[in-house]
Amino acid sequence: MSRCTPLLLWMVLVAAPVWAAQTPSPPVAAAPTVTDVPTPAQILDVPAPLLALLHERVIDPGYSRERRLQRLVDMIFDAQGLNLAYDPDATHTLAETWQTRRANCLSFTLLFVTLANRAGIDAHVQEVAQVVTWYQTSGVIYSVGHVNAGVALDGRSGTVDLDHNVLYDRFGPQRVNQARALAHFYNNRGADRMAAGDTAGARLYFRAALAQAPDFVGSWNNLGVLDARVGELAQARRDYETALRVQPRHGASLSNASALYRRLGDTRQAQRLAGRLARVQRTDPFAQYMLGARAEQRRDYAGAVTFYRRAIRLYGTAHPFHFALARAYFLSGEPRRASQEMQRARDLAAENGDAVQSRYQAKLDSLQRWRQRGADAN
Repeated sequence: MSRCTPLLLWMVLVAAPVWAAQTPSPPVAAAPTVTDVPTPAQILDVPAPLLALLHERVIDPGYSRERRLQRLVDMIFDAQGLNLAYDPDATHTLAETWQTRRANCLSFTLLFVTLANRAGIDAHVQEVAQVVTWYQTSGVIYSVGHVNAGVALDGRSGTVDLDHNVLYDRFGPQRVNQARALAHFYNNRGADRMAAGDTAGARLYFRAALAQAPDFVGSWNNLGVLDARVGELAQARRDYETALRVQPRHGASLSNASALYRRLGDTRQAQRLAGRLARVQRTDPFAQYMLGARAEQRRDYAGAVTFYRRAIRLYGTAHPFHFALARAYFLSGEPRRASQEMQRARDLAAENGDAVQSRYQAKLDSLQRWRQRGADAN
């Protein structure tokens, strides 16, 4: 299991739009029905041994707030503390995180913020609408929704993020209250239950999310998916209509609602929503990036170049976009342009202090050697 080191960035943060849930994949196997949904108090309850460790390592020595912050990070990740490991499927309560020593970004954020506040550190949950994450083994991955912790300390604002290989959208993280943070938890659990085939359990969790945050668009969208799967098409339509009243530009709801209306035989409404989705995507750099990735998978490299360039026009400082454009140029037989974009990706990564810079440099060196061999052959 991979281990993520939290990234602490001191910066001024600006607002982001609300988080959007992806449509879960179809269930692959049935699972026992969930009957017990944890209460907010149960989710955030600090186990006695963990509280004792927090006092011993962070609170009782009487450190400054800045020192307490660093000691808290150390306590969570070092072998003598929690020895926490990253698990993308681990949407855990604090007690479950303590027991398993595994957490995803949401579970880590709930843990960190709760313990930081206990230690007298001003910390809060933040959400980001869209992110791009990149890994050495699997390239660049686009996803919707990301959660991390914000910290205010001595007039400075910072972010503590479990994943340091994340590109936020143009708007950055947005502070959310505890109820909305808990809505994320319930929504994640609901999506997990739906993917496992537990329809009743999924519905309980989605309703719990909406009880915390009635405007949580991801849960309205997911309820629509759930109702459509069980044949409750009229209710699914109402779910999507609610989602789109909350957030008219929500891409997943527009896509799912369009498909539902097509299923209902209302092709006019389906086309209208598909047109709205296309207009939203034209102004969304992350959507253009995904369209470019799909074109690249089809080996339509000219199309990929077009989409990646549009993404860059909308969000020019996103180094994964320049890297993708470099790759598309190279595959379409334009090594000079590929080299230029690779240099730009490397420079932007360096400006942001991203660890991926060295990998870009290695790829650039390889590309330049390839170009030189081609020149020598001629």
